[in-house]
Amino acid sequence: MSFVMPNFLPAVPEMFVLGMASVILLLDPFLSERARNVTYLLAQATLVVALLLTLALTGEGTVVTFSGTFVTDPLANLLKVSVYIATFAVFLYGKAYLQARNIYKGEFFVLALFAVLGMMVLISAHSLLTLYLGLELMSLALYAMVGFQRDNGVASEAAMKYFVLGAMASAMLLYGMSMVYGVTGSLDLSEIRTAISASSEYGVVLSFGLLFLLIGVAFKLGAVPFHMWIPDVYHGAPTAVVVFVSSAPKLAAFAMLMRLLVDGLGGLAEEWSSVLALLAVLSMALGNVVAIAQTNLKRLLAYSGISHIGFLLMGVVAANGSGYSSALFYSLTYLLMTLGGFGLILIMSRSGFEADQINDYRGLHSRNPWLALMVLMLFFSMAGVPPFLGFWAKLAVIQAVVQVDMVWLAIVAVVFSVIGAFYYLRVVKVAYFDAPEVDTPIAPPADQHWLLSANGLAVLALGLFPSWLMALCAAAIPG
Repeated sequence: MSFVMPNFLPAVPEMFVLGMASVILLLDPFLSERARNVTYLLAQATLVVALLLTLALTGEGTVVTFSGTFVTDPLANLLKVSVYIATFAVFLYGKAYLQARNIYKGEFFVLALFAVLGMMVLISAHSLLTLYLGLELMSLALYAMVGFQRDNGVASEAAMKYFVLGAMASAMLLYGMSMVYGVTGSLDLSEIRTAISASSEYGVVLSFGLLFLLIGVAFKLGAVPFHMWIPDVYHGAPTAVVVFVSSAPKLAAFAMLMRLLVDGLGGLAEEWSSVLALLAVLSMALGNVVAIAQTNLKRLLAYSGISHIGFLLMGVVAANGSGYSSALFYSLTYLLMTLGGFGLILIMSRSGFEADQINDYRGLHSRNPWLALMVLMLFFSMAGVPPFLGFWAKLAVIQAVVQVDMVWLAIVAVVFSVIGAFYYLRVVKVAYFDAPEVDTPIAPPADQHWLLSANGLAVLALGLFPSWLMALCAAAIPG
């Protein structure tokens, strides 16, 4: 048996991120506290160069390498670029927050880069083995980031809950993978799909394997009833970590959903589609109803995120190209909105003040009219109010299920979207119509101010001209 040299070119971005993360890990202990910006700048430069390398490889089309375990295709390229941009924004948003709390440490950036590497591997997985390795690399880094502030008991508790529940979900996912491997005899996703399509003899074992896989995926997405870690992690972890956990990893989880269910288990679409429909309804119901009772903005955004996952799953439920592209469109929209929402909390925070209560935003319009306008744009978009981007994202997934005659699911989505509008509009009402507790003007750092402005205006601009992003998502979905 001869050894065939794999094509290393598609994995150059992963190799670069791994190399730079290792260099930063070795360099950072030798830097003084005053020189910590070197770590920050190197981390940002790593993301920029990785983005350029990924864009340079977009013309290669779909390439499978490393003995069928790694794939680069339009979907992988789009998701990776989005992960780089999101992580770049997280670093920029979180810099002042970390400095004010004396946790501006190299560990934050190193762990985030290793998590990004795990996401990249997960996004390009073409084998159950690669998918699991990418998932675990991402997850282990995220567990450590949540407990990053070691002297904070609440953060440590959140990290322990996340770790224990995440370990259970990973075990179930691995068990499901072993069942699928046992009945199909392959780890390659394409071969698994071919084997399932060619035979109907797998029966009960494959159904149980599918169930365990869905549990693992639902946990990583945060879908009900596997959502229990989200509110505690969002509430307990430092906000700079929360903005990362709530954004880029969701794209990786969406990629896992697509790789596993569409690329690997497409022949069982009828079975997993009905389960995802149930998860979507439960997520929209619990997320929107429980969010109404929240007074903590981070917990409100946590339950809001759970409801958004319900809408995202609706696109996948349609089990066709239009549905998958609408789900991808919703993922990118959610990424943009959640970055802005948590970025706002970071900007409002200062040493000894977390700005995580809704009442902390009372009278924001009189203290900083521009920040209040960003609140209005971002929360109107989350509520699905036209002409903001969130409206088109919800409309796209609703149209996707209507096209496959699941009108009942579309009606459920509309009802819970109306219910959800209440708590989003409440935040806007507090910012514009309530009297401020203090009259001190708010003057955020210039870089954070410009980033939040770009974030909010992008939600408006893409809402006014959504067609190009929709076309990009449609082009990223094969066949």
